[in-house]
Amino acid sequence: MLNHNNYGMLKAYKYRMYPNQIQQELIAKHIGACRFIYNWALENKIKSYEQDGKAISRFELNKQIRVLKEDHEWLNEINSQSLQGATLNLENAFTKFFREKSGFPKFKSKKNPVQSFSVPQYYKVDFGNNKVYIPKIGWIKTRLHRRFDGKQRTATITRTPTGKYYISILVDDDKQLPQKQTFYEVNTIGVDVGIKDFAVTSDGEKIGNPRYLKNSIERLKVLQKRLSRKKKGSNNYRKLKHQIAKYHEKIANQREDFQHKLSNKLISENQAVALECLNVKGLLKNHNLAQHITDASWSSFVQKLEYKAEWYGKNIIKIGRFDPSSKICHVCGYYYQDLELKDREWECPDCKTIHDRDINASVNIKKFALDRQNLIGINSPSG
Repeated sequence: MLNHNNYGMLKAYKYRMYPNQIQQELIAKHIGACRFIYNWALENKIKSYEQDGKAISRFELNKQIRVLKEDHEWLNEINSQSLQGATLNLENAFTKFFREKSGFPKFKSKKNPVQSFSVPQYYKVDFGNNKVYIPKIGWIKTRLHRRFDGKQRTATITRTPTGKYYISILVDDDKQLPQKQTFYEVNTIGVDVGIKDFAVTSDGEKIGNPRYLKNSIERLKVLQKRLSRKKKGSNNYRKLKHQIAKYHEKIANQREDFQHKLSNKLISENQAVALECLNVKGLLKNHNLAQHITDASWSSFVQKLEYKAEWYGKNIIKIGRFDPSSKICHVCGYYYQDLELKDREWECPDCKTIHDRDINASVNIKKFALDRQNLIGINSPSG
């Protein structure tokens, strides 16, 4: 969704697809074939590294796909660009692993909730007749509810656990990202995310945590218990599994809608948003909080803030995860070392100011972020 190298501004447009039965079968074949190529390529990379100390390149793997088709003739039914897209996805996974020290690429399973494959090029979009042409599959009825202008990049077709189909088209509009706007103290807002309240701002506003998963967890537990009693593969098992998938899909959609609205508000009303770097992986190790953290999905929210800031020339500034934003009095700077997690309010022993823990933290996040000496990374200098 962002500007990279020689590209303009990249945006993804997502549409609902309505393939017929034959097209659904062809999509399933493409998903299975791309998963097969991805796993085959990953296995080859691991083997080549173990034997030669160097991983085989994507280009060499693409050459070997031609040979692979001789032993697996069914691969000839699949769009060759999509098969090469699978090796590109693997290459990107390794790049992310080395750059961000994220998890080592894993083998894909057909049991994964969301299944997808990419179409790098040669697909067509017909807005007039609401349909999209996919090589080897044909024209698929699609709800093209909004138009786009620009160069079409990679498209990704996805099948959800509830059996819905979507296409996400990456579009390069050939426009450069806007220049970062200058920010000052008056047009910067500090945001402290949490569990009790989803977000608390330095202006004193508290945005409640909707807790979509928690509100549905009891019903989901009942359905999961019923599912465990059904015979695997039976009609009743499939119906119940579909019902559970629909619940999870509804929760995910509610969460996305809430985060999009809140991120839009924060970005549109401020020139800079100050945040605290969160060690979400570390926090998830606390089993008492893991479900609440997953439900809040802070990482997804921060990601939305970051790419929307890029779109509109706004700024995201961050402080370190170890900065004691909750324990420092934002009025006089007193460090209250004995503050515990259960303490939602505290009185500064020095200036006697009574603090709401979360509001105090958000004010300090803003102050620390604007202090150049405490900045980790900043997109634009303050005025």
